[in-house]
Amino acid sequence: MIAAAYEHNSAHVSRERFYEIACDPRRSVAVEACAGAGKTWMLVSRILRALLVDGDAACAPHEILAITFTKKAAGEMRERLDQWLEKFAGQPIEELVPELRMRGMAPEAAQAAAPRLKGLYRELLGHGRPVQFRTFHAWFAGLLRSAPVAVLERLRLPANYQLLEDDAKARVRVWRPFYAAVTADAQASEDYRALVARHGRSQVAKALDEALTRRVEFALADAHQAVDGAVTPMQGMDPAFAGAESPDDVLLHDPAWRGALLAAARALGRASASTFSRRGVELEQAVTDGDAEAVLDALLTQKGEPRKFGEKLAGIEDVRAAQQRVLQYCAARAQHEAWLYQQRMARLTRLLVSCFAEVKVSNGWVDMNDVEQAAHLLLGNAELWGWVQERLDAGVRHLLIDEFQDTNPLQWQALNGWLGSYAGAGARRPGVFIVGDPKQSIYRFRRAEPQVFIAAKEFVQQGLGGDLLNCDHTHRNAQAVIGLVNAAMDEAQQAGEFSGFRDHTTESGSAGRILKLPLIGRDAIASASPDEAADIAPAWRDSLTTPRLLPEEKLLQKECQQAARWIAARIAEGLAPSQIMVLARRRSRLAVMQDELRRLHVAVQQPEKNELHDAPEVQDMVALIDALVSPDHDLSLARALKSPLWGLPDDALVQIALRQRDTRTSWFDLLQAPGWPAPLAGIGPRLREWQQWLHDLPPHDALAAIYHDADVLSAFAAPAPAAMRASVLANLRGLLAASLELDGARFATPYGFVRALRAGGVRAPSLSVAEAVQLLTVHGAKGLEAKVVLLLDTDASAQRAQTMGVLVKWPGHAPAPERFVFIASEKNPPACATDDLAQEQSARHREEINALYVATTRAREELVVSAVAAARANGQSWWARLEPRCDAIEDVAAAVAASSVPAPPSFEMLGLPDLATEAVARPSGPALRRTDTRASALGQAMHRLLEWTQPGAPLATEHLRAAAREFALDLQATRAAAAMAQRIRVGAGAWAWDIESLDWHGNEVTLVHQGQVLRIDRLVRHRESGAWWVLDYKSAARPERDAALIAQLNRYRDAVREAYPGETVRAAFLTGQGELVTLE
Repeated sequence: MIAAAYEHNSAHVSRERFYEIACDPRRSVAVEACAGAGKTWMLVSRILRALLVDGDAACAPHEILAITFTKKAAGEMRERLDQWLEKFAGQPIEELVPELRMRGMAPEAAQAAAPRLKGLYRELLGHGRPVQFRTFHAWFAGLLRSAPVAVLERLRLPANYQLLEDDAKARVRVWRPFYAAVTADAQASEDYRALVARHGRSQVAKALDEALTRRVEFALADAHQAVDGAVTPMQGMDPAFAGAESPDDVLLHDPAWRGALLAAARALGRASASTFSRRGVELEQAVTDGDAEAVLDALLTQKGEPRKFGEKLAGIEDVRAAQQRVLQYCAARAQHEAWLYQQRMARLTRLLVSCFAEVKVSNGWVDMNDVEQAAHLLLGNAELWGWVQERLDAGVRHLLIDEFQDTNPLQWQALNGWLGSYAGAGARRPGVFIVGDPKQSIYRFRRAEPQVFIAAKEFVQQGLGGDLLNCDHTHRNAQAVIGLVNAAMDEAQQAGEFSGFRDHTTESGSAGRILKLPLIGRDAIASASPDEAADIAPAWRDSLTTPRLLPEEKLLQKECQQAARWIAARIAEGLAPSQIMVLARRRSRLAVMQDELRRLHVAVQQPEKNELHDAPEVQDMVALIDALVSPDHDLSLARALKSPLWGLPDDALVQIALRQRDTRTSWFDLLQAPGWPAPLAGIGPRLREWQQWLHDLPPHDALAAIYHDADVLSAFAAPAPAAMRASVLANLRGLLAASLELDGARFATPYGFVRALRAGGVRAPSLSVAEAVQLLTVHGAKGLEAKVVLLLDTDASAQRAQTMGVLVKWPGHAPAPERFVFIASEKNPPACATDDLAQEQSARHREEINALYVATTRAREELVVSAVAAARANGQSWWARLEPRCDAIEDVAAAVAASSVPAPPSFEMLGLPDLATEAVARPSGPALRRTDTRASALGQAMHRLLEWTQPGAPLATEHLRAAAREFALDLQATRAAAAMAQRIRVGAGAWAWDIESLDWHGNEVTLVHQGQVLRIDRLVRHRESGAWWVLDYKSAARPERDAALIAQLNRYRDAVREAYPGETVRAAFLTGQGELVTLE
C-alpha cells in the first residue's frame, strides 16, 4: 500500500483529519470520493454522529433526511445503520470508543459518547419516527401530496392522482390526440407537412419523441425565451442577407450577386475547354431560369466544394468570386433551414406537450417530471416559501445526499431554491452533506448533469461556508486493478479527453490480475470448423423452428461461448459463481451470455429490472388467459397446450388442426367435443370451467383458482433447470400479484389484465440467487463489486453522429436552460450551435470514459476483458485502452464436460398437508356469479367515467371509448353508463362539480382506516359551510335500503372524521337517477 490521497480545500491532509471533517455533523461538507472509497460509509457515519449530538444542536431521528437515487440504495443505507446500531448495542463500551474515533471523534468526546451509543438502538426503536432514507422522487412526491390546490392547478395536475414511475403508458396514448390537434390547426398542419416532406415521417416521429422526452427542459427554456431565439436567423448571421425572406432572393435577384454569377458564366463560356464552356452555359441558364440548385451544380462539386477551373482561364477571378458567393449562399441556406426547423419543431412541441398534459389529466396521472416541477415550484417560489418553511425548516436539521453526480439540473434548482435562503443564516441552517464522484456520472440519458456537482460544491463552500473534501483512496481494488485504472485514465487525461483525474491509491494488499480473452476476429465465422461452416452456408431455414442469426449476432454468440467456457472452467477450479460478475454495455449481450452459461449448467442471474411478460412461463399463462377470454385465439391456446400445464406434443396439436379443417370452428370449441384420444381427452371441459371462473370472479381470484386446480407452480417448476427454478416460481407468483395491482383490482377485467401485461411496464420480481454468476449492464452495476469481473463487448465502434435530436445548454449554476436547439443532423448543425454541440459531444465522450471507469472499478481482484473486433476500427474503445496492459489467456477450454457439472437434483414441490374439515358443498357456477353481470359492468363503467371527469368539462368521447373497451360494453350499454354518469353530475348533487362552490375536491380518494384501505368515489369540501362531503356513486336505485351499503358509507365518513378531527363530515349516495340520498 502506498500513501493515501486525502485533500481538504485542495490541501493534503491525513486520513484522521479527513474523517474528522467529513463526519462532523456541525459542518456542511461536499465530498468527491473515488469508487470504493466508502462514500456510503461516510454518509451513515455522519448520521450516527448526528444522532449522538446533545444540547441545542441535538435532533430527533426523523429530522435527518438522507436522499439517494434508487430505492435499493436507500434500503442499503437504512440497513447499514440498523446493523451498526444493533451491533453496537451488544458490544462493551470500551470497544465502542475506537468505532467513534474511526468516525472522526476526539478521544475525550468518544469516551463520553460511547455509553449513549450503546443505548442508541433502544432509543431509536422507542422513538417511533426513524431517520428518513428517501429517494429524490419519493421526497418530492411527499411534498406534492401535501401541496396546496393552487400549486396543482398551476401545474395542471389532478388533486387525486396515480403516480407513474414510467411514463410509457401515457406516451403511447398521446399520439392520437396530438395528430388530431395537428390536423385541426392550420399552422401545425403546415409545419408537420413541411417537416415530413423534408425529413420523412419516421424521422419526424423520432424528433417529436425526443422532444417529448426533454419536455421539462423545453418548458423551462420556452418560459425563459430560450427556444425561439436559440437558432439565429440567417439575417443575423450574415448581413448580406438582411431583409431577405429566403437566401434564394439574394442569390438570384440581388443585382450584385446576379451580376457576379453572370460575369462568371461569361468567363467560363469563353473558355476553350469544352467542359468549362459547358459549365458557363449551364450557369447562365440557371441564373436566367432562377434555378438555385443548377447554380450550385455549375460551380460546386457534389461535396459542396468549389470546382477546379484552370488558373490560366481568362476571368478566373470572376469565377472564384462567384464561387465564394455561392459558398456564402450555402452557409446562409443551411442556417435558414435550421431556423425554419427550429420554429416548426418548437410550435409542434408546444402542441405535443399540451396534448400530453391533457392525456395525463384525463387519466388522473402524474409522472416523475411533474413531481420534479412541483418540487421546483414549491421550494423555489417566493410566494410559497412560507408554506415550505413551515413543513421543512422544523423537519430537516441534517440533509445528506448520496451519489450527487447523478443529480439533474431541475433537482438541483429545487434544492438550491430551498437551501439558498440559508446562505449567511448562521446556526439556523441545516447541516448539508453531499458526496459523489463525477467520474461515475453515467446517467446523462436520465438528464443527470456532472456540472451540477461543480455548482453544488461552490454553493456549499461559498454559500454555506462549508468544506470541500477529496478522497482518491479505495478500499476495494487490488493493486493490479487500480494500476490499470490509473494508467488508462492518465492516458485519456494526457490526450485531452478527460480532466480532473488524480491517481488513486488502494488499501488492498492483494496483487490482483488483469487478463484478456482472445479477440474474436471479424473472420471468425468464415474460419469456422467444417460442421459449423455447413450451418453457415446459405440454406433453407425453417422460420418456425430456427431463429434468424445475423453475422454480428453470430460473432457475439462466439464471444459469449468463449467467455462462458472460461467462467465454467474457473468454477470447476473452485471459484464460487457468486464471486463472478459479467458486465456489458447493452442488455442484449447479457441475454446471449445467459443462454451460453445455462447450456453449461452454470447458475446465472440478471438482477436488473426485467419485464414480467418477457418470462416464458408468464407468456404461457397469459396465453392461457387470452384463450379463455377470447376463445377464437387459436394460437394462444396452442401455446398454452404446449406449455408445462399439459406439455402436448406436436402430433396432438396437428390432430386439432386437422379436425378444424373440416369444421371451421375454434380449437377451444373443438376440444369441448367428446371422444378425443389421450392426451387431449378432458382438456375441453377443464378449459370451460376455467373460462367460467374468469367470467364470474375477479381476475386475481380466478387466476388463484386456476393455479390451485392445475397445480401451476409444480407444473412449471418440475421441468425447469435447477438454476432457473427459483426465478420461474418467482415470476409465476409475480403474475398472481400483478393481477391485484392492476387498478387496485377494483375495475380489472381479464381482457384488460392481458392487455396491460402485453403492453409492458409490469416489472418482474427481483430475486436474489445465492450462488449464481451475476449478469449486469454497466449502469446496473453502480455500487456493486465482485472478486472477478468480466467485461463483454469492449471493442465497440465509435459513436455515430445523432439525428433528429435536441441540444440543451444548461450550465449547473443557471436556473433554466440557456438554449434549447432542435438539430436534424449533428453532421450539419446550425453555425450558431457548433460550439455548444462540440461541448455536448465532449460530454458524451467523457461519459464513455466514465463508464469505463465504473466498469473496471467493480473488480476487487481480477479483471478480464473480452471483445469482438469492431466493424469500424475505434482507437478509443475500451479494448484499445485496456488490451495492451492485460495478460493474455492463451488456452480457453474448447468444451466443458457435462459430467463435470453436478446433475440437477430431483424436484418436489412441497405442500401443506390436507386440512381435515367437514365437506362443504361447492357452489355451482351460477351461485358464484354476480347478481347481474351486465349491471355490474354498467356500474363500473359509470364509476370510471366519473373518476375521469373534470369540473365544468363534458364527458370526453375518448373516455367513453376507453370505458367501453375496458368493460366490454356495446354501444347501447356505453350510452346507458354515460347517461347515468351525466344524471349524477347534473342532478341533486351537481354542486359537487361546481368549482366555485368547493374549497377542495378529489376523485377516488384513498384513506387508511382501522388497518383497511378505503377508496372514496368523491370527496369534496363545501366552501360556504366548510363541511366535508363523502359521496358514493350507486348505479342502482334506493341504496339507502341496503344495510351493507350504509355500513360501508359510514366507514368512509368515519375515516374522513379521523383525518379531519373536529370538522363537519357528511355522507350521501349519488344514484344513477340523479338523486342525492344523505345518511341523516
